[in-house]
Amino acid sequence: MTVTLRQALSHDLDALYRLERVAFTGDRFSRRQLWHLLNRANALTLLAERDAEDLSPMRLLGYGTLLFRRGTRRARLYSFCVHPDARGSGLGRRLLEALEAEAQARDAEVLGLEVRVDNRVALGLYRRMGFRPERWLSDYYEDGCAGWQMAKPLLPEQGATQAREG
Repeated sequence: MTVTLRQALSHDLDALYRLERVAFTGDRFSRRQLWHLLNRANALTLLAERDAEDLSPMRLLGYGTLLFRRGTRRARLYSFCVHPDARGSGLGRRLLEALEAEAQARDAEVLGLEVRVDNRVALGLYRRMGFRPERWLSDYYEDGCAGWQMAKPLLPEQGATQAREG
């Protein structure tokens, strides 16, 4: 299976909305919220999708959304989603690496996120990728589940570093 990563566009709204419904049981984005992230927010959403030649009905395999706030060098991984059938394939790691690169390209020095304490798979991925807990978030999610705020320092882009050194 060949997977392509690309920036989400307005016409991806329906597929994103369907993926939200399949992947999450609570704390899901509404169509209106997704539309805002795609069209109005200071955000970037990357999609992971199967190539068009693949006849599988499940084309959108995952997505991640970064939020950027003016005046800060901290980006926020606002949403991260991998289709249940694609979990365990390495797609989450690949998507997260691409999102980190996008944050670095926008001069972010830190990437932060929030994660449910009962989401062991996501916690494991984030820890393996270098994220560390910063703050405990009591009663953070709509069902009362606590969360962790986590962060990872981002290294300067290699090309920029080499250009300065050379």
